[in-house]
Amino acid sequence: MNKIKFAIEIGGAYTKIFVKDEGFALCEPTLISAEPTPQGYKIIGFGKHAKDMQGKTNDSVEVFSPITNGQIVNYEYLKQLLIYYFDQLNFKRKYDSCLVLINCGLSKKDRENFMTIMHEIGFKEVVLVPTIICSAIGSGKNISSTKTNLVVNIGGANTDIAVINMNSIVKGATLGIGGKAVDVAIANTIAYNHGIVVGVSICEKIKKEVGSLYKNDGLNMEITGVDIDSKIPRSYIISSQDLLEVLVPFFDEIIRTIDVTITSMPPEISTDIINNGVLFTGGMSKINGLESYLRKNFKYPFKIVEDAENVSILGAGKLLDDKDLLKKILENT
Repeated sequence: MNKIKFAIEIGGAYTKIFVKDEGFALCEPTLISAEPTPQGYKIIGFGKHAKDMQGKTNDSVEVFSPITNGQIVNYEYLKQLLIYYFDQLNFKRKYDSCLVLINCGLSKKDRENFMTIMHEIGFKEVVLVPTIICSAIGSGKNISSTKTNLVVNIGGANTDIAVINMNSIVKGATLGIGGKAVDVAIANTIAYNHGIVVGVSICEKIKKEVGSLYKNDGLNMEITGVDIDSKIPRSYIISSQDLLEVLVPFFDEIIRTIDVTITSMPPEISTDIINNGVLFTGGMSKINGLESYLRKNFKYPFKIVEDAENVSILGAGKLLDDKDLLKKILENT
């Protein structure tokens, strides 16, 4: 195995790159904006630039992610996006190897797609490691131990839940729900309950600023959207209480899946998980009031890690410096 310099997490919401000996080097939205031309669609923006265009251009311009639920849905567009990101880092093609974070449970074909796209960009060697394992490493867990850990990574596009020990995933599940699904649900709720259409990018801001699982939280903010009936701009003061009907079912579903995962394990493994506690990572783990909600609705010990949204890529960065651990992981995945 050659020396690996880069680690990349291509999430449904954000793409992150870690460079060996340099650190966390890039974090940008996994987004592309394109407009139709007589010759076909032309890319007009990547990453942050594309995100800034959401809801602010004519109807012919599309802003989209080339990856959904951890799967590549538009190969050529993702390739162009990744070339753009690595060019920002002055990547000299055909001189480096790369570690790519992937969802647990991806099919053989999906894995091959990631390998192929990274080779075409110019990496001579590519290794794939489950994001959830990197989350455990970034959180400080000893994944080589015989003691079992259960890690939950609530990301932008999906949620990974995995039972991990001895450098491998004993059992894993991927739910096709994440922060982006919450943003869409917020937009739908506002439209249905208040008759106002707001963009999904605005809903992401709403989620971050007033999203809360506290039933008595008083957070609020003013939003402006388009009235469904009159088609003219209208403002509304949205509160944390407005978002509860979106957030509670979202986390209820995650808790149900965790419970099924634990109860399906042999008693020895279930006991380990209960003793070690369930580890929550990923950007949605930062939602206000999650700890209080889990204490009331979750029957197992748990911990919400610090820097939850970046713990996976930071764990991958640690792997770049631990060739022996990486070799053991690859032997078991």
